[in-house]
Amino acid sequence: MTKNEVLTQLKEILIKNNLSLSSAESCTGGLISSYLTDIDGASNFIFQNFVTYSNDAKSKFLKVKKETLEEFGAVSKETAYEMSLGLLKYADCSIATTGILGPTGGSKEKPVGLVYISLGYKDKIKVIKYISKKASTNDRYQIKVDIVEYALLQLLQFLKEVL
Repeated sequence: MTKNEVLTQLKEILIKNNLSLSSAESCTGGLISSYLTDIDGASNFIFQNFVTYSNDAKSKFLKVKKETLEEFGAVSKETAYEMSLGLLKYADCSIATTGILGPTGGSKEKPVGLVYISLGYKDKIKVIKYISKKASTNDRYQIKVDIVEYALLQLLQFLKEVL
C-alpha cells in the first residue's frame, strides 16, 4: 500500500467515525504530524500533536511516570504504552513513537533502528516493537521515514480492527 493510500484511508476512517487523533513523537521528531497534515482536511481529525523528545516532556505533557522512564528507559514498550495512554486524554485515537535513530546510542539490547510504536483507541492500547529496515544505512532521515510509514500503516490496520 502506498503512503498516499494509507493516508487517504486513515482520513476516511477517522472522519467517517467522527474521531480525533493525537500523536506523540520522540525519535520521529514530528514526521508523523507532517505526514498527517499533508492530507487535505486533516484539521477535521487532528486534535493536538506533540514532539516529546526529552523525558521531561514525556512526563509533563503525556504523564509518563518518572519511575517508568527510570526502570525501563525512554525506549521501551512501557514508555510507549504510557505515551499513548497520555494522548488518549486529548483525543479518541493515539499514535506514539519512541526509539533510537543512531548512528550512535544503540546497544545489543536496543539497537539502532529500534522503535516502539503505540496505538490507542478508547481503552485499547497496542504496542508494536519494530526494527527499521533502513537501520543499516545510518541515515537518520531514511530510518525516520521507514518508521513513520510503517507506524501509519499499523495505525490504519489497528483502527480497522477496533472499529
